[in-house]
Amino acid sequence: MTFEQILNDLRNKIYYPVYFLCGEEPYYIDEISDYIEHHLLDDAEKEFNQTVVYGKDVDVATLVGYAKRFPMMSNYQVVIVKEAQDIKDLIPKEKEQLEQKAKNKKGEEKGKSLFETYIEHPLNSTILVLCYKYKKIDKRKSVFKAIEKKGILLNTIKLYDNKIPDWIVNYLKNKSYTITQRGCMLLSESLGNDLHKIVNEITKLIINLPPNAQITEDIIEKNTGISKDFNVFELQKALGEKNIYRSNFILNHLTGNPKENSIFQIIAVLFSFFSKILLYHQLEDKSQNNVASVLGINPFFVNDYKTAASKYSFEKVGKIISLIRAYDMKAKGVDNVSTEEGELLRELIFKILH
Repeated sequence: MTFEQILNDLRNKIYYPVYFLCGEEPYYIDEISDYIEHHLLDDAEKEFNQTVVYGKDVDVATLVGYAKRFPMMSNYQVVIVKEAQDIKDLIPKEKEQLEQKAKNKKGEEKGKSLFETYIEHPLNSTILVLCYKYKKIDKRKSVFKAIEKKGILLNTIKLYDNKIPDWIVNYLKNKSYTITQRGCMLLSESLGNDLHKIVNEITKLIINLPPNAQITEDIIEKNTGISKDFNVFELQKALGEKNIYRSNFILNHLTGNPKENSIFQIIAVLFSFFSKILLYHQLEDKSQNNVASVLGINPFFVNDYKTAASKYSFEKVGKIISLIRAYDMKAKGVDNVSTEEGELLRELIFKILH
């Protein structure tokens, strides 16, 4: 079941006895657990029927004990475990499972942990929510198969950077807003793939906007402090056009604010940009749709790469990528004792342009 389907069911009061929310992207985990925490029970019911704990503060036996309680003056009790990955032995390792099977006494269910035994026979009056963050799981394990039979298993995946613009557009669409393509790229390039951070910035943007408004670069700059003219995305564009004056003008602004413009963020963006230009040179089919698909970019920006490819030959791009790698190592202290980050960037940009 997808994130959207789970939230839709919750809004329609369709509940499951177990929600195991796991994976590398915490945003989806937090959204679902926060909704359950704030909407399933009213204030009077919460006093006796809602328990919120952290994984480091409970063990498996305590957790199962919470889950087996019956609600008081309510149809449900809610148990939410944040940072559930900190519960020791919640999900036994393969070796531990084999040892457990060997040590079973008469009358015990073979190979089953206390947690798995509960999952197979959960109380329908308990809504147990486990927020198991930043960890990958093996869905072949019997405990996860049991969760899928009785409840909800959501395994979240971190979005790649090239998926963020579409995510921003869809998020805003669901909120009844639109955004310009340049504005969307400005947000995605400035904020990376941290969905919590992106949502926080979008909240700042729309709080004073009427429904159905369009978010522009000017609105972004005014409300978030992200400059529409002086950012790594604009530096990338200026370099792609081989505009020496504008490249250095933007660079001076970026190096003047090193805390907000990390050399490693800038280098990562430039490496991605020139790697895509190298790929563009090798394409036989340079139609807009094919280029956008292969490079993983919005079709609106295909002309930027076409322009850059006309300014930098295949051989030059290869040398630039080697330069970027070398300066990334220098920024990390390899063969560099005293040169500051700003000076390293100026050297790199000069060598890219000349």
